[in-house]
Amino acid sequence: MLIRSKAPLRLGLAGGGTDVSPYSDIYGGGILNATINLYAFASIEPTNDGKVIFKTADGSHIKTFKTNCEIQPEGIFDIHAGIYNRIRKLFSGKDLSFRLITYLDAPQQSGLGTSSTLAVAILGAFVEWLKLPLGEYDIAQMAYEIERFDLGMAGGKQDQYSATFGGINFMEFSKDKVIVNPLRIKESYLDELAHNLVLYYTDTSRLSSTIIQKQQQNVLKEDKIAIEAMHQLKKQAIMMKEALLCGNLNEIGKILDFGWNNKKQMASGITNKVLDTIYTTALGNGATGGKISGAGGGGYMFFYCPGNSRFPVIEALKQFGGYTERYEFTSEGLVTWTL
Repeated sequence: MLIRSKAPLRLGLAGGGTDVSPYSDIYGGGILNATINLYAFASIEPTNDGKVIFKTADGSHIKTFKTNCEIQPEGIFDIHAGIYNRIRKLFSGKDLSFRLITYLDAPQQSGLGTSSTLAVAILGAFVEWLKLPLGEYDIAQMAYEIERFDLGMAGGKQDQYSATFGGINFMEFSKDKVIVNPLRIKESYLDELAHNLVLYYTDTSRLSSTIIQKQQQNVLKEDKIAIEAMHQLKKQAIMMKEALLCGNLNEIGKILDFGWNNKKQMASGITNKVLDTIYTTALGNGATGGKISGAGGGGYMFFYCPGNSRFPVIEALKQFGGYTERYEFTSEGLVTWTL
């Protein structure tokens, strides 16, 4: 028997950062995101050898553990261990013996929600294997709790929900509730958005937790500039929702630019000289706005390039040593199946 799952990565189009506690707990958060056809994959192969084996698909990392004990999270397999420990404690009722193999279509710490999407994919594979009574909200919330509470990883809430539900969603966050509102956007609008939105990998990585912790500290110490910036980003999510639903795609660039200018006020480390140069170069070659994907500091950026300006923008960005990522939007979230 072989159990497989996949969950899509996402582009955070607007409102990024307002899903992070304590801001979302105090003021409420709002985010608009869209999943794309880049994925996190997980495969579980049940065994009878009394071992738990975690392995990356390329075989570069592998760890073996005994089934009769809690696994201590360490390094690249933190999320694997956290999910296994939670499943073993709450649902299994017995020691589980298996091989778990995982793969990501994008580099980790690149701003597309890779860690949380991987958590959803792994959890989804266990749900499929053990026939656990968990719905979409349950899976997303459990993945969030494992990352934030069990493993102590800093971050927000949007990634687990976008990976589980898939599609274009306007999400609302409060202290005790998350509401996922799917948006019905015309296919022609989405095709044009995907054509005009250039996704560029800067070939740099960052530790998102450091930036997120600074953001959280700014809220706790009531930093007026940072909090006002988050308020504006929440407004940006509503602006983006209205533009997409009404087909006002010519407004997308300036809405992204509005968000980028406010996002930089949330915490130090979100941008740097290299990222600023990439941004101004894109705008100088026809883009009308853009942003860093995720918490900031590196990874992916994306730019809205109306008309046929995507081509000169792509050409101009080649000088920075990264690459343009081809993608399409996807309407499907977590998928699991058994062979």
